[in-house]
Amino acid sequence: MRDLSHPIADGMMVYPGDPGVHLAPALELERDGAAVTSVRMGSHTGTHVDAPAHTVAGGRTMDAVGLDELVGDALVIRVAGLEDRATVGVADLGDLPERVPAIVVLDTGWAAHFGSERALRHPALSAEAARELVDRGMRVLAVDTLSPDPTDAAGTTDFPVHEIVLGADGLIVENLANLDGLPPRVRIGIFPVRLGTDGAPVRAVAFDA
Repeated sequence: MRDLSHPIADGMMVYPGDPGVHLAPALELERDGAAVTSVRMGSHTGTHVDAPAHTVAGGRTMDAVGLDELVGDALVIRVAGLEDRATVGVADLGDLPERVPAIVVLDTGWAAHFGSERALRHPALSAEAARELVDRGMRVLAVDTLSPDPTDAAGTTDFPVHEIVLGADGLIVENLANLDGLPPRVRIGIFPVRLGTDGAPVRAVAFDA
């Protein structure tokens, strides 16, 4: 089993404008008899899942998402050697089967830059490519970047891939890690914190064959 999640740590990178991550002792073992950590962070911290409510008015929140939607066989599409802010188009997806698994993982190699300024210049999926995957059966788009849409450090309200995937009542998983070496087909489990919100941090794993 391989962990595909970034660890949550105090002060870690978050999407521009999101709440910062703060971990601090609330109770101490020697003083209070038990150790308890105070945790403050946004619902889209680290490796996390976006529910439709993230960008769709009236969309499903995480309490309406079943775990069976987030566990299953996945197609891993590896797109290597991309330039900063590159666009991944339909042709870059390779020879897709007529029907893809419900979970599609896009590996750009950009997880290596998580926590650095270059992470903001990640590649993005084109709206046409997102539509092609949805039309072929994708329900969960999982990426190793801050977003499948371009990230603007100054903030943006334009999220075409989110609109397509979440607008189809699908899910988006962002900031996957440790994708290198995964086979093109792999069984994946994405386990969100049980929050009834617009998204939730997850522990994502790839199961051994």
